[in-house]
Amino acid sequence: MGTEESPQPETEPVSQRRRGPYAATAARRADLARAALASFAEHGHERASLRDIAARADMTHAALLRHFSGKDELLLAALTQHEQDEEDLAARIAESRLPAEKILSTVLREEFSEADYQRNWMALVVAATNPTHPAHEFFMGRRERMRTRFTGTVLTTSRDSASISADEKVTLALAMMDGLRIQVLMDPTRDVLAVLEVFMKLIASPEEHGHSTTPTEK
Repeated sequence: MGTEESPQPETEPVSQRRRGPYAATAARRADLARAALASFAEHGHERASLRDIAARADMTHAALLRHFSGKDELLLAALTQHEQDEEDLAARIAESRLPAEKILSTVLREEFSEADYQRNWMALVVAATNPTHPAHEFFMGRRERMRTRFTGTVLTTSRDSASISADEKVTLALAMMDGLRIQVLMDPTRDVLAVLEVFMKLIASPEEHGHSTTPTEK
């Protein structure tokens, strides 16, 4: 009588076996978030449809709903993904040893060239000032996230100076960016990001002029 062959032990750790489906799900959610941002940029949050977002991500409407409950959840995911993508881009830019005051303008350059994106972004920001808006808490926390990231980097807004605090610098930087969005819509021929670079250099403490070695984001 032959002996029964014992089953071979599984050598792949459970964490690695689970990583594949989890990574695929995370990647699909990121794809949907980016597709949602593109749809919101083109149509605005109110007019964008879930079917359009699903099509942009090469996914069915039913598959989208397995990842997100609806447009409000997708909006928050899109904004969060957008911030993460910008942070990753800033990290790559910083590795090039670009002067610190140029990092933010370089991160923003592509989106500042898209008028529809700018209009819909500004409309979204204004709408989100309403406490009942689904993105209200996201934008309320935006300044603090900038404050935290700038403080952890060698950037022009990261330290208090004699005349202005680091917290005030972040508030001014946000106000400058939102104001310049309007200016470039009024006059697309003007290089408003050059103005942002001048501003970032002006609010730098003397010891902060030079190169940034770590990333930040808008």
